[in-house]
Amino acid sequence: MRYTHLGRTGLRVSRICLGTMNFGPETDEPTSFSIMDSALEAGINFFDTANVYGRSKGRGATEEIVGRWFARGGERREKTVIATKLYGDMGEWPNEGRLSALNIRRACEASLRRLQTDYIDLYQMHHIDRGTGWDEIWEAMEVLRLQGKVLYVGSSNFAGWHIARAQEAAARRNFMGLVSEQSIYNLIVRNVEVEVLPAAQAYGLGVIPWSPLQGGLLGGVVRKERDGSRRYAGRAAETIEARRPQLEAYEDLCAEVGEDPGTVGLAWLLTRTAVTGPIVGPRTPEHLDSALRAVDVTLDDKVLARLDEIFPGHKTAPEDYAW
Repeated sequence: MRYTHLGRTGLRVSRICLGTMNFGPETDEPTSFSIMDSALEAGINFFDTANVYGRSKGRGATEEIVGRWFARGGERREKTVIATKLYGDMGEWPNEGRLSALNIRRACEASLRRLQTDYIDLYQMHHIDRGTGWDEIWEAMEVLRLQGKVLYVGSSNFAGWHIARAQEAAARRNFMGLVSEQSIYNLIVRNVEVEVLPAAQAYGLGVIPWSPLQGGLLGGVVRKERDGSRRYAGRAAETIEARRPQLEAYEDLCAEVGEDPGTVGLAWLLTRTAVTGPIVGPRTPEHLDSALRAVDVTLDDKVLARLDEIFPGHKTAPEDYAW
């Protein structure tokens, strides 16, 4: 495994981040434990979760699974940089979601209980809260840091403008502010290249891409369809059909390179400016094994150029939309 600093911090994290969203609703607890153990053994020290994860098992269920895994000992907690999130409603009563000082305090305490730990390495705002001012948000986060309950603060799904506002408000308070941004980013969805990546780079944030394979579209869907190992219907089939020429060209290029499409998609992200490491959300141990290969794959300039031809990206603003 290879490691890098998380943005401008001194914190070293693996270049693959283990996503836990499937733990509980898609992956049972014993298998989830096995995947986390395998991740640690492979050198992955960066795990991502959220207080709302759990879906059919209930909000908070995923954090509880991670907490019970930590409780097994063996330095599992000490070896793991745990990132979780708040914002989504955890109940139906007022103030059980978003970023008021009250909810920040309550949500943090609840995540600490579920995770069975006394501190969170990276506490991320899952979405911008347009109804709460930055002075209130930063004061609440400062208190958590002073209490030792949170070490670093990150964002998720923020626009470049939100990052700029957050960091300028933090600077006025002499507070560190954001150290990371978690955005959707992959070969198909490259909107963050316009302003989010430049903002992250300028302010020293590490970018953590989620959905790095665009829901599996970049994982070899055409090949799986042809060999009969997977059948697609409904919206998935419609999306594949709409992008078939792109996906066929992409999978042909991956075959020339001699690598699995999913591996190439992850390896490409590791070449991008400001990217710390993509989040992979395996449902099985085999899915994790496939993702680990990406760290050791080098894509040369010709391959990178061809990928840009197949999946055109964006120029940095304002050049993307003006001279």
